[in-house]
Amino acid sequence: MVNELTVKIKKKSAQSYIKGYPLITKEALVTIPDMEEGTILRLVDESNRFLAKGYYGNQNKGIGWILTCDEKQPLDEAFFTRLFKEAFAKRQVFFNDDATTTFRIFNGEGDGLGGLTIDYYDGFIVLQWYSQGIYKWKSVLLAALKKAINTLGIYEKRRFDAKGQYLESNDFLEGNIAPEPLIVKENGINYAVYLNDGAMTGIFLDQRDVRKTICDTYAAGRTVLNTFSYTGAFSVAAAFGGATHTTNVDVANRSIPKTREQFTVNELDPAAHTIMAEDVFQYFKYANRKALAFDMVILDPPSFARTKKTTFSVAKDYGKLLEESIAITNPNGIIIASTNYAGYGMDKFKQVVQEAFKNQGREYKIVEQFTLPADFVTQSSFKEGDYLKVLFLEVK
Repeated sequence: MVNELTVKIKKKSAQSYIKGYPLITKEALVTIPDMEEGTILRLVDESNRFLAKGYYGNQNKGIGWILTCDEKQPLDEAFFTRLFKEAFAKRQVFFNDDATTTFRIFNGEGDGLGGLTIDYYDGFIVLQWYSQGIYKWKSVLLAALKKAINTLGIYEKRRFDAKGQYLESNDFLEGNIAPEPLIVKENGINYAVYLNDGAMTGIFLDQRDVRKTICDTYAAGRTVLNTFSYTGAFSVAAAFGGATHTTNVDVANRSIPKTREQFTVNELDPAAHTIMAEDVFQYFKYANRKALAFDMVILDPPSFARTKKTTFSVAKDYGKLLEESIAITNPNGIIIASTNYAGYGMDKFKQVVQEAFKNQGREYKIVEQFTLPADFVTQSSFKEGDYLKVLFLEVK
């Protein structure tokens, strides 16, 4: 049985919980008692009036999540089964789409349970746990999950070491083992994914609408530079849409065979594209020396990255990255500027863009704007949950 503890919420924070704010923060508590990860927290205001029930799970965002505002609601298997069934029902349009066989089926606090996300890969599912606290609920959550959905196999990613990073382990949980690679579809394009190969599977599902727009609207007849290219998913979408050539640059050596594989599973010749392992800023220097320019430049860097020579952080370096890109983008070309950095809202991101173009003496127009796709459900009371910001910029 999970322990239950009553915690008192400061007057100034109580109102936000009444309005549906889902994240429990240290700052909201009157005092912070000693708590075990996974403990049920009963939140009351300073007059001891009940506010909500949640759980204690320390992660980089806060110390836990609200689960219900109903004091009598037991947090049992039936509660979570209902939560999962409701979430999966919202995705019925995706389950019924033969052209797309991979998508998110449960998006943490957006679907009522912060600290856990679940992705679907053509019958297999991958759970991502973001705190020791939610992981303590694993057995009851797995039982609820299996009542809500039939799967071929279940995998997990644990993302809660001391630095909030992925814990290296065998990620297979139960059921059948997925083929390696597992070929999934997104808008009719094949992608090779690996469910038991480290923290990431080979495709970022939150960029589905962006890849579709590249393919359908902007790729035809263009040369494309894909920076921080990972497995080349954006480039495959561009090639499908009629791009004449893609150049893929990522500092990791393993991105080369992974990108070749993504072209190959779509019967596209990887030899017709440039795929290299190189620091992106070093590549910009090379492109300037060789007077290279592109019709489309894709920028989707990690929030933070370190190599032997350089350190990159979106907060500090995105403007510089954008300026370097503007310098090698052809007139009327497109820059796709993307970030999942939680420290920027869309308005701040647009300011960074504006400043970079001003510094380069170039004009631009925002022609497309994206946040998270429909399967990445968010709550209006929790703006931080809608972390993705993507701008298609037409360079004058």
